[in-house]
Amino acid sequence: MHAIGIDIGGTKIAGAVVDEGGQILEALRVPTAATDAASIEAAVVEMVLELSARHEVCAVGVAAAGFVDAAQSSMYYAPNIAWRNEPLRQKLSEKITLPIIIENDANAAGWAEFVYGAGALTSDMVMLTIGTGVGGAIVINDRLIRGGFGVAAELGHMRLVPGGLPCGCGAEGCFEQYASGRALQRYCEELADAGSPELARVRAEHNGLNGALIGDLITAQDPGALAALDTLGTRIGEAAASLGAVLDPQLFVIGGGVAQAGELLLDPIRRAYRAHHPAHGYHPEAEFVIAQLVNDAGVVGAADIARRFAERVPA
Repeated sequence: MHAIGIDIGGTKIAGAVVDEGGQILEALRVPTAATDAASIEAAVVEMVLELSARHEVCAVGVAAAGFVDAAQSSMYYAPNIAWRNEPLRQKLSEKITLPIIIENDANAAGWAEFVYGAGALTSDMVMLTIGTGVGGAIVINDRLIRGGFGVAAELGHMRLVPGGLPCGCGAEGCFEQYASGRALQRYCEELADAGSPELARVRAEHNGLNGALIGDLITAQDPGALAALDTLGTRIGEAAASLGAVLDPQLFVIGGGVAQAGELLLDPIRRAYRAHHPAHGYHPEAEFVIAQLVNDAGVVGAADIARRFAERVPA
């Protein structure tokens, strides 16, 4: 049976009808205003009603960034949307008759990669989404790990550097301050300040550096940009080694915008992982690969989780 997946972002809502094989049959996208929770909920309802009018579906999965309760019903907190203890499933159910499940967006994306993407041949997998911040998902013994209160796998907020850089969450030294797209930009800025010629030239021409400019420099094999990427990959690998010591996954899937660097990013991740994992050389080594589903992962994962919820098959 088909299901609908909805992925709510800070600036847009993506929705799709997804079949049992993870294929998108129809997709929609609308802009959102992150400060207006009521308009977001209304847009989700309208999208679901439109898609379900054209397709036979069994359930709806709604994914969003933030803390989702263990019942997969309410949003404890959403950093980019005006939700605080929002009974989202209850509100949507007042206008949608289909079964509804609420899920964290990184969990949804990670589950999609596990079922239909890079992790399809494994039982234990960690996904790290390296974008503006760092998101994560953990699958152990074919089950998505949500924790006792529903908010597990906030991997971007592991303490990586005690007393380190302040994080938006209120702590200091969080992983995402050293291993995100923003961190990569900071490393490039520091190298430009230190005299890296091409980084300094591009920054001067464009009145600053951004992700697109840095991506172009990486593609062009600029030594400064590659050095910054190496630093980023090293930080990711160090954190992955700690996760490996605790979770022992077979596979790490790296997603997000920075993952477009491919092997240029994976190589320093692997080196740092090997250097810091306490059991390196004494057991099979985890693989590191780039995510396959890219922008579709959120809707595909949300739809599959909703389908399993309707069929009472755990995800």
